[in-house]
Amino acid sequence: MLIYDTRYRSLTIQVVAMIGFMLLAAWLINNTLANLNTLGKPIEFGFFAEPAGYDINQMLVEYNNQDSHLRAAFVGLLNTLLVAFLGCITATIVGVLVGVLRLSNNWLVARIMTVYVEMFRNVPVLLWIVLAMAVLIESLPAPSAFRGDEPEATMKLFDTIAITNRGVYVPEPLFSRSLGNFHLFGNSPLRFDVSLDLIVILAVLIASIFGMRTMSARANRIQESTGVRPKTWHINLGILIVPMVIVLALLGFHLGYPELRGFNFGGGTHLRNSLIALWLALSLYTAAFIAEIVRGGILAISRGQTEAANALGLRPGKTMRLVILPQALRVIIPPLISNYLNLTKNSSLAIAVGYMDITGTLGGITMNQTGRELECVLLLMLVYLVISLLISGVMNWYNNRVKLVER
Repeated sequence: MLIYDTRYRSLTIQVVAMIGFMLLAAWLINNTLANLNTLGKPIEFGFFAEPAGYDINQMLVEYNNQDSHLRAAFVGLLNTLLVAFLGCITATIVGVLVGVLRLSNNWLVARIMTVYVEMFRNVPVLLWIVLAMAVLIESLPAPSAFRGDEPEATMKLFDTIAITNRGVYVPEPLFSRSLGNFHLFGNSPLRFDVSLDLIVILAVLIASIFGMRTMSARANRIQESTGVRPKTWHINLGILIVPMVIVLALLGFHLGYPELRGFNFGGGTHLRNSLIALWLALSLYTAAFIAEIVRGGILAISRGQTEAANALGLRPGKTMRLVILPQALRVIIPPLISNYLNLTKNSSLAIAVGYMDITGTLGGITMNQTGRELECVLLLMLVYLVISLLISGVMNWYNNRVKLVER
């Protein structure tokens, strides 16, 4: 019956195929483990507790070369997440702008955007990363150029930002009445300090956003009942700014500016050229693909929508923002997810410019020092898989929020 009855035959075939696949996977794993034991290299992760013995130039948490390999991998993971986050945001903004401008009635603007898209998406991203790094190193002045009574280079934006061939130095937020830090995970390799000041600021910001949404909901109810919408922009602006200013004043917020000390700048926040080059190259490269996705999504919307909005007296900018783009999102978001995933995975090319991400630490120096190729590669694959699944989950949730609901 399980073979000849059409009601059960497909299920039988699937069960047999699954058992065969599991047996094959078990044989491969057992064969791999046996060969590794024969070579004297059984799978074990004790090397993570050994001192790393190498430095990392760009880091978000404290680290020194006597920390463990696990700590080094954690620092590299944070660097990967930083580039992925900055790249996705920048690529989205640039991609949307370029995609909309490619449809402009201005011939020159549309052609310039076309040249940008075709130029970036038809050249490998690795070349753009190396080119960006070369431009930053060769074209920007050295710190010594800022020295002297008549320096060759000067700081920008009221002497608050120094742009050099060693990186960009920007003001650092400081608090004279700081609440301190919260030590998360104690003394483990995954430890890091969470600023209580930042938590308070984020809490006030979230409360302000909630208050603004409450005011907007109230304005919507009044408009539905009376037909007149009250002005709320000044109230929303006050809700957003006033509490934040009070909190910053209570915390003693001020900026620490970079200063030239000896042969280099000190103070402030140092953004190294490797981070900037990788960020810009990945953002501009991915933005070219996002621009085509946005353009295709806009063209998928019926022209009658634009004509109806024009008949109601909406300006072109509001028509695009309020009518066209919200409907185009259902076409834009699914391929947009793939581009976010590609940007995150392309960040593994950071080693080309010396930026120490998870590939450079766990899949680079740690693997070479310990000789644990299989363990490092498997963990590296697992890390990228988890990051990709998280991005897909967040974007799919957002896609469900903005999709059209049929009645």
